[in-house]
Amino acid sequence: MRRLLVLLLAAGLLGAGATAVDAKPRKKSPRLHAFASCTNLLGYAQRNGLRVIRDTPVALRPPPVPEGGGGMGGGSEDRSGAPVPVAAPAPAPAAGGEGTSQTNVQEAGVDEPDWVKAAGTTLYVARDGKLRALDASGDRPRELGAIDVPGYMQDLLVRGDRALVIATTGYGPVAFAAQVAPVPPSRWLGTTRMLEVDVSDPAHMRVLRTLDVEGSYLSARLTGATARVILRTEPRGLEMPQTDAVTAPAEIKRDWRRSVRRTRTRAWLPSAVFRDRRRGSTKRRALVRCRQVRRTQSFSGLGTLTVLTIDMERGLPAVDADALMTDGDTIYASEDRLYVASQRWLPSDAARGEILDESATGLHAFSTQKAGDTAYVGSGEVRGYLLNQWSLSEHEGTLRAATTSMPPWNSGAGSESAVRTLQECDGRLVQVGSVGGLGRGERIYAVRFIGDTGFVVTFRQVDPLYTLDLSDPDAPRVAGELKVPGYSAYLHPLGDGLLLGVGQDATEQGRRTGVQLSLFDVSNLAKPVRLDQHAVGGNSWTAVEGDHHAFLWWAPERLAVIPAVRYDENYVQAAFAGSLAFRVNRTDGIAEVAQLPHPRFDRFGDLGYERSVVVGGRLLLVSSAGVLSTFTAAPGPGEFLRFSG
Repeated sequence: MRRLLVLLLAAGLLGAGATAVDAKPRKKSPRLHAFASCTNLLGYAQRNGLRVIRDTPVALRPPPVPEGGGGMGGGSEDRSGAPVPVAAPAPAPAAGGEGTSQTNVQEAGVDEPDWVKAAGTTLYVARDGKLRALDASGDRPRELGAIDVPGYMQDLLVRGDRALVIATTGYGPVAFAAQVAPVPPSRWLGTTRMLEVDVSDPAHMRVLRTLDVEGSYLSARLTGATARVILRTEPRGLEMPQTDAVTAPAEIKRDWRRSVRRTRTRAWLPSAVFRDRRRGSTKRRALVRCRQVRRTQSFSGLGTLTVLTIDMERGLPAVDADALMTDGDTIYASEDRLYVASQRWLPSDAARGEILDESATGLHAFSTQKAGDTAYVGSGEVRGYLLNQWSLSEHEGTLRAATTSMPPWNSGAGSESAVRTLQECDGRLVQVGSVGGLGRGERIYAVRFIGDTGFVVTFRQVDPLYTLDLSDPDAPRVAGELKVPGYSAYLHPLGDGLLLGVGQDATEQGRRTGVQLSLFDVSNLAKPVRLDQHAVGGNSWTAVEGDHHAFLWWAPERLAVIPAVRYDENYVQAAFAGSLAFRVNRTDGIAEVAQLPHPRFDRFGDLGYERSVVVGGRLLLVSSAGVLSTFTAAPGPGEFLRFSG
């Protein structure tokens, strides 16, 4: 019956049904279309480039340098400047040996890059221009070796005797980066270097091959021996307009238009330089050809997202490449699918009503079932905006998407959230069910999908935790609701019907007062209960709110570890920077067992430890300066290894 429903929906012969919150049909198919030729690609890019210029207001002042890139026309980043809250990943099996924790990931079996990786008793740390290998088998970690790596940000994937280092090596402004009120500029040309490193002998690591790409690193995933790295490339060779107090907006736009009309195809396609150090060879190559680039039916930006498929056993270069002309910046992966989300482009000065009526997120699915290959399978569309990767989840062939009707940086009165279910049918992702009305006047702060259940947190003054029954994709429903002060920005399943929330406590008026941990009993979806709450207080903040890799849950010891910083009442100086350790169980609730300050902590901003790893009964707290080793059974001051060089 469900298959028949999906076919009828795909054919447009049946509405979305009583469970839908938006039955408004789309006139155009969301399926991606490949460019027929380079002439076709160039015409599309120039035509829409002129459209962006026409609809972009300009202020006469130079743009500040952003901390990271972003696509014009939407995305899931919070442009308010506050940490973007995220939901928690599911517990994943240990990687690299029994008794060793691994990177906290969203899906078991799908590894995510991070700057700290554990393989057995060896710890790899890519930070501050170095890749270090540490022996963590003893009471005190020992540095085995280190090599130089470029860039000011590094991510790391490790498989067997190979490591893939992904380094951000630079950012620079490109056209369309003039100040756009009220949203800060976000179009910046990044450069990325990937390094294939032989780690068979951690004391003597060697760089074998490198790949330099004119594009910003967005994300990556590792399934089995296949890594997929997603890069975002902005148009190159465009004239940067002068944004000073003399140049008039009309002259700025004239320069933009002239620059766009003069571009050639190569300005819109990503390219790379491949170096094989063993052979001493260097080759410059296009990552994709014109006919390998696809576009969305509804314009969603001038950037290009490229998915590079890398066989970790063969190493660089990539064995496959797929490209989309879109400004999407949300990536989610299950064991056999990779999803790229792109926001439909709207003018930066779009009215609230226009956003509510026209905003939509395109969802593009790629099959990753075959090792060494990434194949496009279909697209769909949902109303509203995703928060981040946790807004998506696939379970038994059904994709679930949690969206808010207004963007994260512009929510409030009139906004509400919904969860929609989609299934693949004849090259499309077809919506089969939906449940809406979540958090009216609020936005989503966290999402967690666990099997056929879902948990959504919205916030404005209090934290409604919605529990969802998703067992029937055709008819998802709200099963229960719990309101507590503050909010949870991170949700982590502990087993036995327990859910741990990490976020902020708040007053009745919604003013945040510091980090809080909440223990929820969700064994009965209809009646969720908060069993315990622990307030850190003191104007505190934790990186876990914006980075799930900073959280550790070590189930054998019922141990949760988070980095934390406490500030004075004016948020000027930090009074504490380090890690907090807690024992969490149903009987005793949340008990703080240790405060572990960083030895190099100064009161003016050193934020201390950022990662926690367990190796053979030892708890390792990792920072840019070094590693502290203590016991999981009784965390204490421990031994600190200061990094050399």
